[in-house]
Amino acid sequence: MEQRTQGTPVRRGRGRRPADEVRADVLAAAGALLLRDGLAAFTFERVAQEAGVSKTTLHKWWSSRGTLALDGYFHAVESALAFPDTGDIGTDLTSQVRAFVRLLTKTPAGRIIGGLIGQAQTDPDLAAALSRRYTQPRRELAVATMRRAQDRGQLRADVDPRVLVDQLWGACYHRLLLPDEPLTEEFAEQLVANLLRGVGTG
Repeated sequence: MEQRTQGTPVRRGRGRRPADEVRADVLAAAGALLLRDGLAAFTFERVAQEAGVSKTTLHKWWSSRGTLALDGYFHAVESALAFPDTGDIGTDLTSQVRAFVRLLTKTPAGRIIGGLIGQAQTDPDLAAALSRRYTQPRRELAVATMRRAQDRGQLRADVDPRVLVDQLWGACYHRLLLPDEPLTEEFAEQLVANLLRGVGTG
């Protein structure tokens, strides 16, 4: 099997590969490049080189550098953001929010998502992609978890889960983007504990 060192272009054999395989290679290369070298060094040229594809292929699927970076970012961090479902809403929320905070503070992901959020303010395509591909799917996972907890009688039925999502994850993004106070796992635990004291049924 052919080996390659970090940053070395991939040499592909002859013949057309399935589009899904090409796309998976591009996302893996984009995510690795982004987390390794940061958003400032992220270009179509470098992703094409590391994935062993043409820039034309990238432009066919992604309208801008930001949208490609976003998909690469999510590909790289998706497994770390899995939402547990143990049947205990307190345990599940604490586990997920702590994992989110660890990702933002212990890996390059925090710097990357902060940069993408900032760039999205002036890049309409990226802003739309950020909502469609990242924030909305993540919100729906959390909302679904909270609605199951309401069905189990663990959260008050009159509480809007979407507001709870903003209270929890919005507070984390606030400390990430405006670092007047530290973003820590202890903070994550306090957020969940305070919220459950207000909206729990126990």
